[in-house]
Amino acid sequence: MKKHGSLLTLTICVLGLYGSFLSWSVLQERINTKPYGENENEIEFFKAPLIINIVQAFFASIVGFGYSLVTTKVNPFKIFTANEKSVARKYMLSLLLISITSSLSSPLGYQSLKHVDYLAYLLAKSCKLIPVMIIHLVFYRTRFPVSKYIVASSVTFGVTLFTLAHSSKSSKSSINDGKTLLGMAQLIGSMLLDGLTNSTQDQMFKLSSPSGSQNMVKITGAKLMCILNLFVCALTLAYTVIFAYESEVVYTLNFFHKHPEVLYNILEFSVFGAVGQVFIFIILEKFDSLILVTATVTRKMISMILSVVLFGHFLSSIQWCGVGLVFGGIGYEALVKLNSNKKVSKEKKSQ
Repeated sequence: MKKHGSLLTLTICVLGLYGSFLSWSVLQERINTKPYGENENEIEFFKAPLIINIVQAFFASIVGFGYSLVTTKVNPFKIFTANEKSVARKYMLSLLLISITSSLSSPLGYQSLKHVDYLAYLLAKSCKLIPVMIIHLVFYRTRFPVSKYIVASSVTFGVTLFTLAHSSKSSKSSINDGKTLLGMAQLIGSMLLDGLTNSTQDQMFKLSSPSGSQNMVKITGAKLMCILNLFVCALTLAYTVIFAYESEVVYTLNFFHKHPEVLYNILEFSVFGAVGQVFIFIILEKFDSLILVTATVTRKMISMILSVVLFGHFLSSIQWCGVGLVFGGIGYEALVKLNSNKKVSKEKKSQ
């Protein structure tokens, strides 16, 4: 833990992360997998994921802008206007790349919910380690220790076991159509896009000025949150208007008219998601990745339990084994990091 992070700050951030993302997760499932309407003739499922992404990205960009001004007193867009042309160009190209991958990843993930259980979706999204490793290895020639491959294997096997053991006794209101392989393929595609996004973000934080200038305006979590979400919002909006106007925009307006409750659910979902991103960046900046991993993994576990309790899911003993493998693997990764940090601290003290 870094010295400038207090226990009170950590407690507030973890509780804030739990509160915002647990609410966000429940609303995500509510919007995507449960019907709206009071009687059988009015029951409909909301099927406009692009609209959800546009609203969420818009709110996150606004919150990120305010977060950047408050924490750094710097306009996020100065990374383009105040830097050398070569640096500004690299930032722009990287942001365009990850905004494209981000805007494609989320709809693909939502599409998979038609074919796989929400809990399988939730577990798969907990497996970002695997695509990040693949992208780093293929594009950036990064080598990993054996422990990383052990974790990746455990997580992969756990998700596969969970999905293949999907119980036919799931909630009757589920819209799962049984096309598990198609859903898994869509999830894998979404995860690979997430991996490309995260790997490129890592490279952006390492970017330095070619001339060695000390006045370079570097990317921060707050700036990235603001600009990336703005780009995602613009790209998704353009795609929706050009290619899916009737199926998304017109459909959504008609759906809002018949079921206004979904509008409030989407707004709540977007606000919780934006606030949750802020807590993630605060923990990452003031403490370390180990604490962030611990907080997010336990949050995912609680989200999964909430999903079981609130939405009537059924998990078999084999599926619980899959859950154990996934979170056991991530927990093992956290333990390895903890031991590594202790070893480094001892070496520094002995010098």
